[in-house]
Order: sequence, then C-alpha cells, then structure tokens
Amino acid sequence: MTSQSLRLATRGSPLAMRQTELTLEWLREHLPETEFSVHEMVTTGDKQKQWSLEQRGGEGLFVKELEEALRSGQADVAVHSAKDLPAVQPDDLEIAGYLPRAEVNDVLVVREDIATPCFIATSSPRRRAQLKALYPCAVWSEIRGNVETRLKKVANGKVDATILAAAGLRRLGHFEWPGLAFRPFSPAQVIPAAGQGAIALQVRKGEGEALRAVLDEETGYAVETEKAVLAGMGGGCHTSIGVYCYNRNVSVYYEPIGTRHYQMRGNGDARERVVAEIVKDLGLSEDSE
Repeated sequence: MTSQSLRLATRGSPLAMRQTELTLEWLREHLPETEFSVHEMVTTGDKQKQWSLEQRGGEGLFVKELEEALRSGQADVAVHSAKDLPAVQPDDLEIAGYLPRAEVNDVLVVREDIATPCFIATSSPRRRAQLKALYPCAVWSEIRGNVETRLKKVANGKVDATILAAAGLRRLGHFEWPGLAFRPFSPAQVIPAAGQGAIALQVRKGEGEALRAVLDEETGYAVETEKAVLAGMGGGCHTSIGVYCYNRNVSVYYEPIGTRHYQMRGNGDARERVVAEIVKDLGLSEDSE
C-alpha cells in the first residue's frame, strides 16, 4: 500500500458496490492526492445461494475472499458491511476504521394489503427471535438473495413479509416499492446486529494509519464496542444476539434472556469493564455462578 495509490476489494452485489461508491466518495474527499481502483470479487456466500446461512453458519462467508485479496497483495483495502465481519479479526489483518454510520434499525417490508403478516421470511435468527414476540402466530422461513430479489419475492406473494436493514434500503434507494409497505422498527424494538449500518475498511496489519486519520471515530467506538460484546458472548453474525452501542449505552438482545441495557461509566477501560459486566450478567462467564 502507498499513500498515492489504493486498490479496494469489494463484493459485486448491488449493495456492496453502492457501499464501495460511498467509500470512494469519502476517501477522495479526504485523500485528494490518492488514486483509487476497485477490484470486484465473488465470495463463497455469493456463490452458494442455496445454502442455509443459519445451518452452515454465516460467519466469514462474505469476507474470506476479500481478506485473501489483502494477503496476496491484490488489494490494499477491503470494503465490508461491518455486520458481516467476525467479532475477532485475524492476526494479520485489522480494521482501519469506518465511514460515518447510517441508520441502524431494521424494517418490516410487507405487502400493502396485509395488516398482520402470517408468513415472514428472514435468514437472521436474531430478527426472527425478536419479532416472534410481535408476531407470535406467524410462520417463518429463510430467504436468500440481494435486496431487490427479496423485495420482489414479497411483492410477488411468495411470502407476506421480510425484514431488511434500513441502511441497505436507503443506500439502494429502495425505501419505496410498488405494492409494498415499509414499517421501520426502532433500535429499542429490535436490537440491531453488531456493526449494522456501518461500512468497515479492512487492511493488512500495521497499514491502517493513513486511513484511520480520516475515518469516523464515533462510529469506530460504537462498532468496536458492539463487536467486543459479541466476542465476549461467543456469538457470530448468525446467532440470536443483537448489540447496539449509542451515546455510551449498550443494549443487548440474547435469546434465552431477552433485552437488557447497560451504561458505560468512566474512561479508560470502560469498554473492557462493560463487556465483562454484560458477559457475567448474562451468565456466560465462569465466575457468574
């Protein structure tokens, strides 16, 4: 990597490409002397559309090939949806930082003629676990495909509704669709996935200094806190865990227990202390008995 030329690796999905466009806009504004190029890739998660992410585990399926591009020198920066990243980084890579975070909440997308959906599709155990309380009589199924594909499945009547991230809908300009209603949940109603709404820039270990200086510190603090909580709980991106950090408050959804709220106090080791407090409070540590 040099300060004058950076190669960005990204998935080729419409949302991933849009996030890369936003990344380029931000970096060109803040690093005007640098030239950028884009290396579009297909990940295992993109190839295996028939796989059940819940059964196989979704962690790493959408990031492995991008990380290999960093290791091989094909790319200098990997552009990720932060929620797709494992809670703990590989020893040879690091997160340089994040763009300013977009909306973090989830949205119920339902056909306009349906008041209460009976058949809801989502591949997220976290979303399903939390929404079962709101729709206790609904039948649930998995769904795959990009945002547009999922919207079409609802509009065509294959399912009554699905749940999507507000940030992805907004970035793609899909907050309106013929025949569909969009009903946002607040982050208090449905705790988001750790890192939801944030775009993460990953680099080789020790090469993130120049980028870190121009990325969003507030988003970094929040997302890194969420990922630390997720790691402490032993959860991946396809578990029934939601974590949201905002204004030094942390909300956690954990399926056996439900939703709990924590407040960070003091400075310095506040993140480490609140992670330990959460893990102990949820009965996940050896000394919690």
